[in-house]
Parts: sequence; structure tokens; C-alpha cells
Amino acid sequence: MNLVLRRVAAMAPALIGVVVCIFVLTRVLPGDPARTLAGDQADPSVVAKLRTDMGLDQPLHVQLVRYFDDLLHGDLGFAWHTGQSVTSDFASRLPATVELALVALLIALLAGIPLGVISATRRDRPVDHAGRVFSLLGASMPLFWLGLMVIVVFYNQLGWAPAPLGRVAEGVNPPTHLTGLYVLDSLLTGDLVALRSSLSHIIWPALCLATGSTAIIARMTRSAMLEVIGQDYVRTAVSKGLKPSVVTLKHALKNAAPVIVTVSGLQFGQLMGGAVITETVFTWPGIGSYVVQSVLATDYAPVQAFTLLAAVVYLAANLVVDLVNARLDPRIADA
Repeated sequence: MNLVLRRVAAMAPALIGVVVCIFVLTRVLPGDPARTLAGDQADPSVVAKLRTDMGLDQPLHVQLVRYFDDLLHGDLGFAWHTGQSVTSDFASRLPATVELALVALLIALLAGIPLGVISATRRDRPVDHAGRVFSLLGASMPLFWLGLMVIVVFYNQLGWAPAPLGRVAEGVNPPTHLTGLYVLDSLLTGDLVALRSSLSHIIWPALCLATGSTAIIARMTRSAMLEVIGQDYVRTAVSKGLKPSVVTLKHALKNAAPVIVTVSGLQFGQLMGGAVITETVFTWPGIGSYVVQSVLATDYAPVQAFTLLAAVVYLAANLVVDLVNARLDPRIADA
């Protein structure tokens, strides 16, 4: 419990700093939200009235204090370009982003960890060289380019992927709302039609989103495994005649786990951020595409709320990583 309290207390200053930085940055960006909302031909008096309604006529420090007060009351602001509160918009779109990030993280873990382990246990062999080339390409490949290539090749040319429009095909009803995660809701309600459609729609953007994380997890897993494999206790286990699979899984992978957990936790935060690009390319109705629309409309509140959400996700992921690592290695809890 002391570890949790210490970690949570350390998160507060970082969170406050993020809020202040993002608030100031959104205010110094070019563009006038009131003018954008009113239109280029609007009368100056109409623009001035909108600026007053939006609170933009107040001094910057007054706006900041009011923003903090609203956050403490759970108010993320009002999205002028949708005409709804940011909380309401987030509630309807956040499940789509979370589902996409979770599926991408699952793909990255299922592919990245075995690839890293195989590369380490077969060092300098062809499979190791192939894994290192994949890690290099995957980590350096631009996400928007990869998404466009997937649409062009697998949708336009081969016809394997469904149209990149939404979470289910046109004419298929979404599953009954339980969690907002279509795949999970389809399983819980036994809606096989919605399950097939939601899986076929999420797999392609999730694969694109997972490519970079898979490469990084594979690379870090390989490095951690190589370091552990060189330790005396692993060589002792080999000399005792234990099966290679037992040595790899029980002795090497277990001791390399803290590094893999740390990288995986950080990648989840990265996936949430990368969803902005993926959702825009695949017309995925999540928070990412919503934020892009907000930026184009010079709408401050949704951009600030998304940045705050991303910071909270990063900090929460770090907290979970610390707790899991402390469980795996009790010495970390006292560090």
C-alpha cells in the first residue's frame, strides 16, 4: 500500500504540469475559436459575443483558474463544434479507442514476446536476422503510410479487408451495449453476426497500430533475454541437463519479465496516442478522429481533455508497471 501511495503522490505534480502546459499551448496557437465557429463573414459583434460566451475575453490566468475549478468538478468543457459536452462526446467515443488499443496491444504481445525469445535463443541465425530486420522496419515505418498501404492493397486490390468505414459493416446492427467494446459485447450477448463484422473491421487498423509496438517489444525482449541467458544461474541450469524449453521459460524469461512488462506498459500509452492517426486513416469513430476534428475547428476543450486523458493513461500505465514489477521482484518495491 505504501508503494501505491508513493507512486500516486508522485503522479500529481506531473499531471498538474501537463495541464498547465497544454492549457498555455492551446491558447498561443494561431486561430480564433470564436471566428471559426461564427464563420468568416460573421459580424464582429457576433464574434465578440461568442468570445464572451466561451470565456476567451478573460485574462489567461483567470481562464486557467476556471479550467482547474471545472476539472475538479469533473467538467471537461464544452465542444462548440459538436454542440455537446466533452464528457458526453468522450463517453460515446472512448470505448472504440480503448478497444482498438487493447486489440493492438494483444497482437503486439502475442507476436513481439515470442519473436524476441526466439531471436535471443537462436542468436545470429537466420531467424534472428529476420527478427532484427522486422524490428528495424516496424519501429521506423510511418503509421499513416502503413495504414494507407493496407487500405490500397488489402481493400482496393485484393478485397480481403472490409471498407474502412466504422466498426461494423453497413447493414449490421451493433451488439447490445454492455461495455461499448463491440467484440466483447458480441461475445457476451452471443451475437455472432456482429462478432464477425466487428472482428473483420478491427483487425486491420489494429495490425497497423500494433506494428511499431510489436517491433519494440520484440527488440527489448531479445535484449533482456540475451542478458539473462549469459548469467551463471542459466548456464548452471543448462549444465544440470534441464530441457531448453524449461531453461528458457522458467529461468530466463521469468527473470527478463520486468523489462518486458515495463516496455509493454509504456507501449499501451503509445498505442492510445497512435490511435489519432490510425482512426483518421481508417475512419474509426473513436477519440482520435474526434480530436482531429476538434483541432481543425480550433476547439480548445476537446484537445485539452484528450491530452489530459493521454497523460492519465501514461501515468496509470506506469503505476501498473511499477506494481507488477514489484510483484515480480520485491527489491523494486524498496527502491
